[in-house]
Amino acid sequence: MIYETVAAVDLGSNSFRLQVGRVVDDQIYTLDSMKEPVRLASGLMPDKRLDAASQARALDGLRRFGERLRGLDGGAVRAVATNTLRVAKNAVEFLPLAEEALGFPIEIIAGREEARLIYIGASHSMPSASHKRLVVDIGGGSTEFIIGKRHEPQLMESLYMGCVSYTLRFFPDRRIDKKRLREAQVAAAKEIELIAHDYQRMGWKEAVGSSGSARAIADVLELNGLNPNGESGITRVGLDRLCALLIKAGSAEALDLPGIKGDRLPVFPGGVAIMSAIFEELGIERMTYADGALRLGVLYDLLGRFHHHDMRDATVKQFRRRYQVEGDQVERVEATALSALRQASNGEPAEPDVQFLTWACRLHEIGISVAHNAYHKHGAYILTYADMPGFSKKDQARLAMLVLGHRGKLEKLGGMPASDSAWNLIFALRLAVLLHRTRDDRPLPAWRVERTAGGYQLDLPADWLAANPWTAAAFGEEAAVWKAMGREYALKSKPARKSA
Repeated sequence: MIYETVAAVDLGSNSFRLQVGRVVDDQIYTLDSMKEPVRLASGLMPDKRLDAASQARALDGLRRFGERLRGLDGGAVRAVATNTLRVAKNAVEFLPLAEEALGFPIEIIAGREEARLIYIGASHSMPSASHKRLVVDIGGGSTEFIIGKRHEPQLMESLYMGCVSYTLRFFPDRRIDKKRLREAQVAAAKEIELIAHDYQRMGWKEAVGSSGSARAIADVLELNGLNPNGESGITRVGLDRLCALLIKAGSAEALDLPGIKGDRLPVFPGGVAIMSAIFEELGIERMTYADGALRLGVLYDLLGRFHHHDMRDATVKQFRRRYQVEGDQVERVEATALSALRQASNGEPAEPDVQFLTWACRLHEIGISVAHNAYHKHGAYILTYADMPGFSKKDQARLAMLVLGHRGKLEKLGGMPASDSAWNLIFALRLAVLLHRTRDDRPLPAWRVERTAGGYQLDLPADWLAANPWTAAAFGEEAAVWKAMGREYALKSKPARKSA
């Protein structure tokens, strides 16, 4: 379904932001935007748990966003959470409260997925160019580095350093001196050093900054004439002058320069320290600024899904190539599994269920590249921990669960609710894998699936079961596996029709 109005929510480590846009001819025009400076990262306690105060600020902000989003269809809204909720140990308990406050699901995305979306947003807010761009986004808890051309990111990385975390770590009392600033710069430089060689080897022609820290620094340098020759954006000379002024003032609050907004002031020193380290380690002399970042990237990625350019499909295709999945077997299993899902759903299954079953069919054998023994476990591990552009962590977990559950005992799936539609997907995938154990194109018998009050019923011809005792025995074992989970798996054998 294509929507005229779409919205993106960014649960950042410093600020929560909402952007509502109107879709016109495959372009997105901003209708409304909101910002809540919740500083979520400042609520991370030493044990990596979010404190009550930061959770309360976050929920208040999300309720206000929820009021603005009221009436929009679920498919038109995408909410993503970044570094702080990636590392918070109590994120699992906080997330349902946050979703209830917002009124929409929230995805916790991986660092490289955040980087990909940032690049898409930045590239759509800048003039088209054929050269490579380096996009740098200093967030509250992480900093993303992306090299890409046009709208395609080519090299992506996310480092665990941000304006909130560095301000709290090196300037806890907001005092700035030469020693503290240098310690912050050196710490950031050590992180950047890990990726500098690969980035410099790939190269870029234009460096671009996005999001709040880059915008605040650029504004201060431009409005106060700190860049040489009246240049715009961020320059190395301008950054050096700004650092000297911060040290002289003793704090960002005492700097008294136009350009720093009130909510940005508390985290400004950490952002400046990280940006100066980026310039030094990557040899940058000048950086321009892009208005678009994560939120705009989320909107354009959402628009791509409407037009069937889903990045998740491209990722699945890439994984099939990387792990050398046998294409013919995938096609057999996919066709049978989708037919079983339609029958087990007692009607047309939901589109997300069809998507996830399709992806699971295409990836269920990737673990064979590690070892055939327990390959479903290897595949689930890969899908859990690999970087999968387009997939949220929740998406990856669901996909990994399907691959893990496609063979073996079902107890390993934990306490998945009986009402979860994933049971239908698991049933369909397991059935298809069993029916295609011979891995050839011999025709299947006439089979039929029915949902029963306690589980599923499978109808197969009696003569086919008699002619295939190995598979018949496997279905008997399958019934026992489902019975152990308290679910019925009835195998009904139909006698062959007599010819006239």
